[in-house]
Amino acid sequence: MRANFHIQATPQFRVLSEDQIEEVFHAALDVLERAGTRFHSAEALALLVGARCHISDGDLVRIPSWLVMEALSTAPSRIVIAGRDRSRRIHLEKNKFYFGTGSDCPCMVDPYTDEVRKYTFEDVVNAARISDALPNIDFHMSLGLTSGVFAQTYDRPQLLAMLKGTSKPLVITAVDRDGLADQYAMACTVLGGPEEFAKTPLFVVYIEPSSPLTSSVEAVEKLLYAAETGIPAIYTPCIMAGGTGPVTLAGTMVQALAEYLTGVVMAQLKRKGAGVIMGGVNSPMDMATSILSYGAPELALVSAAMTDVSKWLGVPMFSTAGCSDSKVLDQQAAIEATLSITVAALSGANLIHDVGYLESGLLGSFDMLAMSDEVIGMAKRILRGIGVTPETLAVELIERVGPGGHYLTQEHTRTHFKAEVWFPTLIDRQMRRTWEVAGSRTMAERVRAKVKEIIERHEPLPIPDQVESSLREIVAQAEERYAG
Repeated sequence: MRANFHIQATPQFRVLSEDQIEEVFHAALDVLERAGTRFHSAEALALLVGARCHISDGDLVRIPSWLVMEALSTAPSRIVIAGRDRSRRIHLEKNKFYFGTGSDCPCMVDPYTDEVRKYTFEDVVNAARISDALPNIDFHMSLGLTSGVFAQTYDRPQLLAMLKGTSKPLVITAVDRDGLADQYAMACTVLGGPEEFAKTPLFVVYIEPSSPLTSSVEAVEKLLYAAETGIPAIYTPCIMAGGTGPVTLAGTMVQALAEYLTGVVMAQLKRKGAGVIMGGVNSPMDMATSILSYGAPELALVSAAMTDVSKWLGVPMFSTAGCSDSKVLDQQAAIEATLSITVAALSGANLIHDVGYLESGLLGSFDMLAMSDEVIGMAKRILRGIGVTPETLAVELIERVGPGGHYLTQEHTRTHFKAEVWFPTLIDRQMRRTWEVAGSRTMAERVRAKVKEIIERHEPLPIPDQVESSLREIVAQAEERYAG
């Protein structure tokens, strides 16, 4: 028996010290008290006036620090969501990480023609089907933006497509409050009523403030509806450092945190205990191209630093990885995906999204999603760490085999090799001659073959016909209201 024996079960990684986190947090409080934030919502302003906030210029709100602290004290540190079959659950709590896709990319690469085109309803179903089949994708966002439907009601058929393609937990987007209300009705239909949704929500809703320091009427109304009904909400700014926020990474973090905290305050004023997940797709504006870079090392760095802050605050974190500024599945895409996935996993962020993005978030790629799933598998193996026990140290085994022996026939090898060693599904480890005989396929070719196999063969858990009929009725009614 050993005294004071310390075990490091997994690799350790952090960006900010506790003192630095406190500096960022206090700076965000200063911003909310001194600069303030604009709320374009009469209901929000009424709640804030009732909470003794200072209102000027019609909708400019200065939020006192004590109110932020009070709101954080009632915001949950743990949120659990589950897929429609209820067996696939994810627990958003400190240092538990899960990977998933992003949403709403306007274009895709057709896996059969290589044509770059808009997403159809069936493409969104197929994106969900691929997520459903990939073992390291834990939750699903739509990946694509459904075309061929009313822009004002696209979110309802998009959720239907996601539900048809996967039984994994979901993150959704919504056009406005009505869109969120219809999707909540759809979720309740799938689960069997609001009581079942309240027990374990089917989805989290993604909501963005408008940087810098503004909350649109649509964002606020969605947030208030989510708080009222018990829908967990992500309130996440997407700051272009140097464009819609300070160019310094610390300044970007301060503004992003201030914007998130406005969401926490607003949600808690509506209903104490409302789940509001912290996040931020915060990356530099590339001064040569004016894009928000999805492959920049600063995006991974700021996301990890914000994860440090989220853990200090005791709230779940929405992060970003598995994405690239490349236009095709090439070496650049692989480099950027691998770096961001590894850093995000090491950071301990909870919901890590945008797996499958190419072209700075304009192209939702099935190929990128499948390749990134392999990278995530590698990252998960690294995060399992190395178990150091008498059994794994294997001193007696080494003595028994002795110099010049081998371990292939040892029971110890048969017992441990499957759990100890990660096995690839796409990465090639064959000898050259064997690889050539098998067709000399590149990684891109192997990825494309896997995507096609999933589309053609994978059968997700079906939705009962009566339930699907009810979901289609909700979609149709929304379209009729808009068309009318």
